[in-house]
Amino acid sequence: MSRLGIAAIQTAGEATGNMDLIEQEVRAVARRCPWLTMVALGELAIHGASPEKAEKAGGATEVHLQALAAETGLWIIPGSLYEDRDGQVFNTTPIIDPRGQIIARYDKMFPFLPYENGVASGNNYVVVEVSGIGKIGVVICYDIWFPEVVRTLAAMGAEVIIVPTMTNTVDRDVELAIARTNAAISQCFVVDVNVAGEQGNGRSVIYGPGGELIHEAGTGREIMALELDLEQVRSARSRGWQGLGQVMKSFRDMPGRFPLHESASARSEAMQDWGDLEMPARPAVPEPADSSPPSETPHLTIIKKKGSV
Repeated sequence: MSRLGIAAIQTAGEATGNMDLIEQEVRAVARRCPWLTMVALGELAIHGASPEKAEKAGGATEVHLQALAAETGLWIIPGSLYEDRDGQVFNTTPIIDPRGQIIARYDKMFPFLPYENGVASGNNYVVVEVSGIGKIGVVICYDIWFPEVVRTLAAMGAEVIIVPTMTNTVDRDVELAIARTNAAISQCFVVDVNVAGEQGNGRSVIYGPGGELIHEAGTGREIMALELDLEQVRSARSRGWQGLGQVMKSFRDMPGRFPLHESASARSEAMQDWGDLEMPARPAVPEPADSSPPSETPHLTIIKKKGSV
């Protein structure tokens, strides 16, 4: 058996405080689709995009989610939460198994700087095995813009990449292209689940191991419940998608090195001239050429012609 029954839940929540909504959605889809193994939600769907709401690892929200997983018998990828660990705040996805155990926590490697200010970068790659089905990797939102992250998970054996996302900006269309590209170049399923409602603009997507579109959601609430056949990933990696490029084996066998990936200092030095990573500023408004105050409006003298009224 290598079929993963997964429901990607695109919530149409409020800006914050969506725990009750998410419980309802998970319970409802578990009842409706008893063949499911896993549910996945969007980034920061529960408490919203405020690092001030950070909880300690193992806090009340995680305990609540653990009980929900044990109740429903589902793996839960609950979007993400801000977690405070030793004075640092991380954007974290706990991976919860059907017993209600947190078997891993993935910390977002690339916070959306300079906007996601004050959030620390993670440095852990997370791939978990769903017994009898296959291996699942997790990244968060902006991480997918960096193909090195997804490629690393694929090289670790991940056959499905879950991407909890919170996007409400004009670049969602670009993200769809990036998700598709990552699926094709790493020959895996990509499940990019965005939020909707007050939090995001939806359009969650699921791509197959050749980059083929399986489903694109609309902009509101949507439940995408389907089966992913992981044998398609194994075939694509072994024979090439549609018998074409065996991308991951070529990556494995290529003898060349990637020096900028091996050294953070070398990478930083090579790109130093690009300036600091900081918030764009409003363009300065140039001063007018003559900055002296305008003179008073001159008096008008009306000259009447002879015979005029």
